[in-house]
Amino acid sequence: MPKGVQNMIDTAMAKVETISVEEAKDLVGKEGVTIVDIRDVRELWREGKIPGAYHAPRGMLEFWIAEDSPYTKDVFQSGNRFVFYCAAGARSALATSVAMDLGLENICHIGGGFGAWKKAGFEIEPVEQKK
Repeated sequence: MPKGVQNMIDTAMAKVETISVEEAKDLVGKEGVTIVDIRDVRELWREGKIPGAYHAPRGMLEFWIAEDSPYTKDVFQSGNRFVFYCAAGARSALATSVAMDLGLENICHIGGGFGAWKKAGFEIEPVEQKK
């Protein structure tokens, strides 16, 4: 029987560390911390992002994290603390769980995602659409 998406999200939420937007704000710009925005690029163009966040679209994440992938990105081999976020927290919980399965350690996600960040009134960095 299929698990269903909500069951997958619940399983991921139980597995991963969730931090508040206030905790995330304290990590922005800190050495050894990489904030990772996994939203679709159109969401970034429309709404902006957390200042300094690295964009890693959800559809490429496994390929960018895995050391044995031809698409691996050095940023994910840095040993940094990783803080993932999406719009509301579900995609980032799933992504954090998968990243843990791929061997990333010291990783968490932001509860409530970018929506909670905006609601808190924290700074937003605009992202311009590339022409």
